Amino acid sequence: MYTIGQVAKFLGVSRDTLKFYEEKELVKPQQNTENGYREYNHFDIYDITTVNFYREMDIEIKKIQELRKGKSIEEIQSLLEEKEQAVLEEIEYKKQLLKKLQIVKEDCEKIKLFLGKYIVKEMKPLEIKGEIDHFTAYDEYETLQENTDSLKKAVTLTSLTRVISFNEEGMIGNKFIIAKKLEDFDGEIEGEILSHPKCMYTVIEDGRWSTGGKNIDRNVEASLRKVAIDEGYELLGLVYINLLLTTYEDDLERVFFEMYAPIK
Repeated sequence: MYTIGQVAKFLGVSRDTLKFYEEKELVKPQQNTENGYREYNHFDIYDITTVNFYREMDIEIKKIQELRKGKSIEEIQSLLEEKEQAVLEEIEYKKQLLKKLQIVKEDCEKIKLFLGKYIVKEMKPLEIKGEIDHFTAYDEYETLQENTDSLKKAVTLTSLTRVISFNEEGMIGNKFIIAKKLEDFDGEIEGEILSHPKCMYTVIEDGRWSTGGKNIDRNVEASLRKVAIDEGYELLGLVYINLLLTTYEDDLERVFFEMYAPIK
């Protein structure tokens, strides 16, 4: 027979863990009537190691309690397959989260390199998943969500892009699209593909810290037209704006966007 201290030591678990197992009736050591101490036999050791085995696979206590009531090999296999699927889904989510973190790190670098500066670069292909006809038409967003798998996936797999159309007289259109970035075209494409091989690209700052709450659309438009004229580029009358990062300074938001303006 073994004391709780001996069992805790050679199984590498705490006394509190063993007491918890007892509370959940996962192990039932006898109590010495003379001194009141718990005494564990080799069957109790089997119970504890079995519980530890399933806990290491993150099997819930409730499921382990059910196992003690009796499970066939087939039922145990089914339980493990269920847990396996949950782990695979969690791994996939973590992979997406890691990718998102890496993207935001890259976005921080973009801000440092391109804030207020213009270069010419490609706007990589996007698959349009849905759109809001006007950027103030919030009531359309529920319909838009129906075209995405879920809000969670919309956050991790797609981006909300503001699309501004203009002519020589000024802005003539303003809407939002949800567009999934396409790394390649090997997968099945369901929506319209948006692609511009040559764009004027820059990073702009909005938010009350930098603008005092004023609308900067006209200033950005004037800057874009000036650079296009100076460099001899012909604008195609479209601008795509993506949110990169939001932070705060003096309790006021600083919002950074990247802007693509297609040119010939």
